[in-house]
Amino acid sequence: MKFTLSWLKHHLDTSASVAEIAETLTDLGLEVESIEDRAARLHDFTIGKVVSAEKHPDADRLRVCQVETDEGVQQIICGAPNARAGITVVVAKPGVYVPGIDTTIGVGKIRGIESFGMMASERELELSDEHDGIIELPSGEVGQRFTDWLAEHDPAKVDPVIEIAITPNRPDALGVRGIARDLAARGLGVLRDVPTPAIDGTFDCPVSVTIDDDTADGCPVFALRMIRGVRNGPSPDWLQDQLRAIGLRPISFLVDVTNWFTYDMNRPLHVFDADVVAGNLRIHRAMGGETMTALDDKDYTLPAGAMVISDANGPESIAGIMGGAHSGVTEATTNVLVESAFWDNVQIALTGRALKINSDARYRFERGVDPAFTPDGLDHACRMILDHAGGEVSHMVVAGQVPDVSRAYRLDTARVESLVGMSIPADTQRATLTALGFTLDGDMAHVPSWRPDVQGEADLVEEVARIASLTKLEGRPMVRPAGVLRPVLTPMQQRERIARRTTAALGYNECVTYSFVNQAAAALFGGGTDATRLENPISSDLSHMRPALLPGLLQAAARNQARGQTDFALFEAGHAFSGGEPGEQHFLLSGLLVGHTGPKDVHGARRAVDVFDAKADAEAVLAAIGAPARAQILRGVDDWWHPGRSGKICLGPKKVLAVFGEIHPRVLRALDVKGPAVGFTIWPAEMPFPKSAGASRGALTLSDLQAVERDFAFVVDAGVEAQTLVNAAQGADKALIADVRVFDEFIGGSLGEGRKSLAVTVRLQPTDTTLTDKEIEAVSASIVDKVTKATGGTLRG
Repeated sequence: MKFTLSWLKHHLDTSASVAEIAETLTDLGLEVESIEDRAARLHDFTIGKVVSAEKHPDADRLRVCQVETDEGVQQIICGAPNARAGITVVVAKPGVYVPGIDTTIGVGKIRGIESFGMMASERELELSDEHDGIIELPSGEVGQRFTDWLAEHDPAKVDPVIEIAITPNRPDALGVRGIARDLAARGLGVLRDVPTPAIDGTFDCPVSVTIDDDTADGCPVFALRMIRGVRNGPSPDWLQDQLRAIGLRPISFLVDVTNWFTYDMNRPLHVFDADVVAGNLRIHRAMGGETMTALDDKDYTLPAGAMVISDANGPESIAGIMGGAHSGVTEATTNVLVESAFWDNVQIALTGRALKINSDARYRFERGVDPAFTPDGLDHACRMILDHAGGEVSHMVVAGQVPDVSRAYRLDTARVESLVGMSIPADTQRATLTALGFTLDGDMAHVPSWRPDVQGEADLVEEVARIASLTKLEGRPMVRPAGVLRPVLTPMQQRERIARRTTAALGYNECVTYSFVNQAAAALFGGGTDATRLENPISSDLSHMRPALLPGLLQAAARNQARGQTDFALFEAGHAFSGGEPGEQHFLLSGLLVGHTGPKDVHGARRAVDVFDAKADAEAVLAAIGAPARAQILRGVDDWWHPGRSGKICLGPKKVLAVFGEIHPRVLRALDVKGPAVGFTIWPAEMPFPKSAGASRGALTLSDLQAVERDFAFVVDAGVEAQTLVNAAQGADKALIADVRVFDEFIGGSLGEGRKSLAVTVRLQPTDTTLTDKEIEAVSASIVDKVTKATGGTLRG
């Protein structure tokens, strides 16, 4: 929505600057998108006076002019027919940019004679379309800036142009008067009174209007007057200036009037050439297939159900969107039908989209115009036509009736503070609504007909707060009622937060991916079944609920690799789904390492990520959320993990806390990820909570007695897992044995085929008395016995 400062002042009596107006409009919710300083592009043009004008010796239509400027008398070659001695002109000196011809003036030779500048026409300065001659000013001092002269004698031509963004809920701001009303309510001026003119018709309109029964919902009211004996022609300068300023091209006075009221009062109108309208007008729905040439000279085939204005010969206008070329007015038009109607916004939107027509009328009717202003808007336009184009006007013909949109809501002045948090006196609230056009009757506020967006009591609060300025709203903590506890996190929420922060601290970047993946990716991770298929997916690539977090992370890895990023660590915490019913989801935290880890060494090489990186990070996260130290690492992971480079961290064979390992090459190929890639998944909810929920940790138990370590090497079959041996040794004496660690593995050599040697360190920690050699030997014998029974191995000699 564009308008000029002088246009705004037609409705608002204010002395505020453009900057103040712009700041206030944005604060009111009418965001200013741009301010065009039209004087700036004319800043370098100055006033000069032609001293003499002689015919060019080599060109009949050119004159060699001597022009007095602020830099002395300059020679300028000019081809304008009105170039003559004694006139005051607008001069563009060398180096000045001329916007109308997109040229910077330089010193040049024309037919062998030098020219030091240019005398400009109105079109060259983009002041009008006039280009029959150069500008002749009635006054002005030599050297005076042309913009200063315009500001004093014709300020509308250099008025600043303000453009604002209109949200869909503010159709009233699509007219300059609605904008002025908001500013006046804020106190930036006084809204001028624009009374509806009294139009006394002198004859009955010979054209009647009917609205078909099935069309009444699309056109509740249609008003029409005839004016005969008008003189169509160019519009007054002020009207042309205002239309040009907002980007509209003046056409003729009768057309310009309709365009002006569209922007001035948000009242779209249409003018028919009465002499070409055959018979009466009928408002109806198109059957579908009718064709019509519109005012944009394009042919349109009307869709079935479109609102149409027809005469006896067929469609003459696409209702509420664009008139027809056949009945359009011309300079020869002397009798006109001026129409003002109210059209249903949904009907206009459907027709406009079907025909792909974007017009100012459609834009406004889609959002909502003032239905009560329909007949008054017609009278405003007729008054302007009569005053400037003459003629005599008929009585008004009205088909249908103005729809009743009246409604009222209770004004509770206390709700402003409860809903918005602003303390505004009740009298101020009532004055604000009155200034915005609301009518107050006790505690009831009657909504004006031009505000279709106000639909409840909360909207009254919004209007009061908006005018008071939401930028002045100060944050204040809400009062906590007695007995209401402060918000606390549940133990599970605390665990999830710690897991997230710990993973991020390990160097991972958190991702938030879609909860949906495609069927192929879901199938790689045990999903993709009908139980998790979406009935209405937003795209074919998001057809199933994710069975795990790793598919989304791997897809993110592929996108990063495609953009040249090869080394990264990603993690996500969220829900995965085994079905579509409540309870068939579980919270996970998954991490993914791709590429290499750590900085380059002294040789310029880096180590590729491996399964032990994922294992270490999984254990670090589990430790942070309180996993017990007795967790075991077992085999038997899902088939999307590498079978020989993966494991699961368990509390017993059925209680799985986490899984880690290298991603199976088959999965990497399917998702177009270049390895190596390792990852882990943690189930925070699977870890048991401590029996006591105290805020402090348990007591630290330390022994001041010396620990004893003994090394054992066992020869076992090559297929025996080290964990089996460690578990057997740990069970020899749970009271004394504090730790068992594998420190060596030897395969082959003298051991023979299919045999290996596993060496472990057993740490004995006494608690009461120092261990004797006899006690140590007894524990050692028990360790050998337990390991032999569990693995079938023997103590290596």
